[in-house]
Amino acid sequence: MLENYFPILIFIVVGLGVGFGPLIMGLILSPFKPSQAKNSPYECGFEAFEDARMKFDVRYYLVAILFILFDLEITFLFPWAVVINEIGLFGYFAMMLFLGILIVGFIYEWKKGALDWE
Repeated sequence: MLENYFPILIFIVVGLGVGFGPLIMGLILSPFKPSQAKNSPYECGFEAFEDARMKFDVRYYLVAILFILFDLEITFLFPWAVVINEIGLFGYFAMMLFLGILIVGFIYEWKKGALDWE
């Protein structure tokens, strides 16, 4: 009866080996040379130990929102591409309308200079 569970045991052991193996190899083989730059926390491109009330550029958030917008576009394109034969001509033109609206928004943002980083 226990021989039925042997493949599951092998799967768990291989999974743990793949997960923990590189971590253990990194701890054993990597050189330990700490520095101030390596030990400092990374905080979105600015110094972590400045005034908490410093001004933060709004364009960072604008670029993040644009990334999310176009990332969502891609998440809609994958399922559409899989079922394009089943949804027919209506599904095709619905997606072209969706992409057209996104392209118009992208051109608007481009012309306004939202994608220019100084």
